Amino acid sequence: MTTPLRSSSARTHVLPAQPSPPQFAISEQRPSAVRGVDVVAVPVLPAEGGGSVLLGPGADELATLLGIDLLALLEGERATGAAGEVTALPVAPGGPDNPELRLVLLVGVGAARPADLRRAGAELARAVRRRDAVATSVPAVAGPEALEAFVVGAMLGSFVFHWRSTPPEDLPVTRVVLAGVPGAEDHVVRRAIAIGGAGWRARVLATVPSNLKNPAWLAEQAVELAAEAGLEVTVWDEQRLATEGFGGVIGVGQGSATPPRLIRLDYTPRKHGRRTPTVVLVGKGITFDTGGLSIKPAQAMTTMKRDMTGGAVVLSTMAALRDLDCPVRVIGLVPAAENAVSGSSMRPGDVVRHYGGRTSEVTNTDAEGRLVLADALAYAVAELDPTVVVDVATLTGAMKVALGQHLGGFFANDDALAAAIEAAGAASGEELWRFPLASVYEDKLSSKVADADNAAGGPGAITAALFLQHFVGDVPWAHLDVASVGDAPEERHEWTTGPTGFGARALLQWLGGESPLAGIG
Repeated sequence: MTTPLRSSSARTHVLPAQPSPPQFAISEQRPSAVRGVDVVAVPVLPAEGGGSVLLGPGADELATLLGIDLLALLEGERATGAAGEVTALPVAPGGPDNPELRLVLLVGVGAARPADLRRAGAELARAVRRRDAVATSVPAVAGPEALEAFVVGAMLGSFVFHWRSTPPEDLPVTRVVLAGVPGAEDHVVRRAIAIGGAGWRARVLATVPSNLKNPAWLAEQAVELAAEAGLEVTVWDEQRLATEGFGGVIGVGQGSATPPRLIRLDYTPRKHGRRTPTVVLVGKGITFDTGGLSIKPAQAMTTMKRDMTGGAVVLSTMAALRDLDCPVRVIGLVPAAENAVSGSSMRPGDVVRHYGGRTSEVTNTDAEGRLVLADALAYAVAELDPTVVVDVATLTGAMKVALGQHLGGFFANDDALAAAIEAAGAASGEELWRFPLASVYEDKLSSKVADADNAAGGPGAITAALFLQHFVGDVPWAHLDVASVGDAPEERHEWTTGPTGFGARALLQWLGGESPLAGIG
């Protein structure tokens, strides 16, 4: 997986080359027999009914080879076998079969569920930063779903971004050998790399500083991504946006020195026909959000380079669809703008006319995300004949108040779609909690001069969703408000501190299934 990161020709800033995720390979050998690795990692399981822990595949051979009682070591360290628990044993100058070996890691896998293996993979990745290669039998304790989760966790637990004058300190391990895994599982590993790579790409895009990242730069990334992934791409500039009536995108972007864009990516499955359904994904692409004239407090702006997380998620999801052999057509739309402060900024009290004609009174310029999403949603429904529409956005602070920073929220007007999104979130490790489209708050959207007020007040997440619902009509639709999980405050499981790119794994879990639209509509 590569992420295009060349700067816009209009900018003097150039992003340094970024670290790549680890490479993964399968070996049916036991981990201690894999040559050319400086770390070997084996699984540890909790014993049933308490008591001493149990060693998993590959551990007996390793203990014999090194002449070490690994169970005694774990007992001395009071290891429990909990998922992600790592016990380290330095080895010098190496083992008889592998003179490069320098470190043995004993990794807890808990109940060996996919979530446990994802955590184990992430913690193993942290423990082997700056290493050349690790051979591990940790994913050999369970089946294909756990293998996929382990690879995704190991990829994302390795994530690092840097823009220092010196090389990054914590480079990911170069190579991970999945030992004791049958070669027939190679397709599982390829799928996991695609899903984990989408999460990685989304994090990179969301982390790029906004003195480089602007709407034009984001469009450039989409063009390069499309060439890499075999997608069709179309980009609207500010003139075309104005001509075709995208008043929300134009309004939000009019205060910035860098004009807005609308990005469209099209994926067509290998097997398709006239009846192949279409899913439209819409991602909020606010490349920086000052709040506009309704300006944010200074501290609240420090994370606003990632206010295009929804757009990053859509771009990254689109890039991985072919690798997952997604069976439906997918169109990705990213309305991209910078919400800036200037003499030409949108004012409180302005009225914008969205694509298709609906109008919004702007009573708060910091409720800008819904204005750009509304244009894209209206365009999708009017022009693309979608079977399903899903939007993703770091939209409301109210969602963070409701859920904290470990759960995303979503709304849906179709129960089958809601069930599919919820299941995909749980399976992927990006959990989403459904909120109600409570019509009892609909009257809060009323405006004396326009069709709706863009800042209807509390409950903020619900009124924002109700605002957007008017632009999708009766099309099955889900709205993912991931403002609660846009940033990780600390390293936790597969999450690394900073922008998360939350949503790409959940969408791919859903769209990469055999029948993602079964029962919907």
